[in-house]
Amino acid sequence: MNVSISNASEKPIYQQLVEQISAQILKGELESGYCLPPIRQAALELGVSVITVKKAWEELERSGLINTVTGKGCFVAEFSSDKILQIRNEMILKQMENDTSYYKSFGLTMDEVMELLKKIY
Repeated sequence: MNVSISNASEKPIYQQLVEQISAQILKGELESGYCLPPIRQAALELGVSVITVKKAWEELERSGLINTVTGKGCFVAEFSSDKILQIRNEMILKQMENDTSYYKSFGLTMDEVMELLKKIY
């Protein structure tokens, strides 16, 4: 697990953890059965609070990406390739909904957004 926390980011730290670990799972970098570090250990290594890591692990479990086994730890769930695609698309659509609201607040049309996206993609 390779995670980089930015205190300068507008995103809460727990959300940074969720997004980075989710991406690693969905790209296959963290395989099914991989054991995430215990909450206290992860908090210590990342220099964040235990509550922050606990919140991230809970969010990952709610999304179905990890499973908690009492007394053993948190493990990456097993997925079919179809399920990975479904989860990835759901996460992307959720982000795109938020982004679209932001673009609309500036009065941008879809064509204008697409042109801007093409420039940075």
